[in-house]
Amino acid sequence: MESGYRGRIAPTPTGYMHRGHARTFLTAQERARVEGGELILRVEDLDRDRCKSEFEDALAEDLKWAGLDWDEGPDIGGSCGPYRQSERLALYQDALERIRLQRTAFPCRCSRKDLREATQAPHDEGGELIYPGFCRDRPYLLEAGQSVFEVNWRLRVPAGETVAFEDGNLGPQAFVAGQDFGDFVIWRKDGIPSYELAVVVDDIAMGITEVVRGEDLLLSTARQLLIYRSLGAEPPAFFHCPLVRDETGRRLAKRDNALSLRELRRGGASADDL
Repeated sequence: MESGYRGRIAPTPTGYMHRGHARTFLTAQERARVEGGELILRVEDLDRDRCKSEFEDALAEDLKWAGLDWDEGPDIGGSCGPYRQSERLALYQDALERIRLQRTAFPCRCSRKDLREATQAPHDEGGELIYPGFCRDRPYLLEAGQSVFEVNWRLRVPAGETVAFEDGNLGPQAFVAGQDFGDFVIWRKDGIPSYELAVVVDDIAMGITEVVRGEDLLLSTARQLLIYRSLGAEPPAFFHCPLVRDETGRRLAKRDNALSLRELRRGGASADDL
């Protein structure tokens, strides 16, 4: 009998998969199998400029070569294909409307340049600009013919509140809204949701019970917990994996082609070598 556990692997086709991705995805598969649950493949392809079809094609090949498999997805030619975020825009629009009508989000005219030039804008240790609140309480009138989906929207964070969660791998985690992160973008004026909003909406819709991903997304988890709250949904459990680093201690990146699964395959490596 199935346990009710539902996990997911969610690659972004902006480059070739590297060993860090493989380790995280293999961990996700292992946890799903141990629990007798299901694993879903979702391609996060909302970045129109950087996502390429050749990288998505390579993803499926590299995932299979690394020993990864999944249990659910749209039927494509008699096989189980991935879900694609680019095909789910209506779901994200509906979520924005729900959050917007609650007034837990506000429209924002600020550009990155505006924020960089804000002399009083605090920064967190990672160099992220903490939004200084310029548009938080300003009236915003849509231009003639402008849609609400053609405006930047930020989630209004509860300043001073500690957002805490128990990570399944790293233990207790806590971030302070307004200090570790500020009001953050959930919708862009080009009509595309932010990563934070899209993954929450998808994980709710797909019934994901545990999210397995890299520890570089711990702060994103704190943000996403506030989105779950705004949507009135119960968040999944979280399991953050340590990052895989190269011999210099630098985290692996897609731009390092020599470290990609594709290059390992071309060099004659096997899945066992991986």
